[in-house]
Amino acid sequence: MIIINVKDGETIDRALKRYKQKHRRIGVMNELRERKHFSKPSVERRNEILKARYKLKRLIVTSM
Repeated sequence: MIIINVKDGETIDRALKRYKQKHRRIGVMNELRERKHFSKPSVERRNEILKARYKLKRLIVTSM
């Protein structure tokens, strides 16, 4: 659960903005999306490897 303490003299809009930032930073929605469907560990590992190859390829191309 995300807890936001409202400081003295702080507007509710500012506290809401801090809540939204914290919500994004800890990745609540991403975790929910990942847990929605089960994927085998081998598939997850394959996706990690493909993502790493893609990043490496992008890094090499942009550094030239």
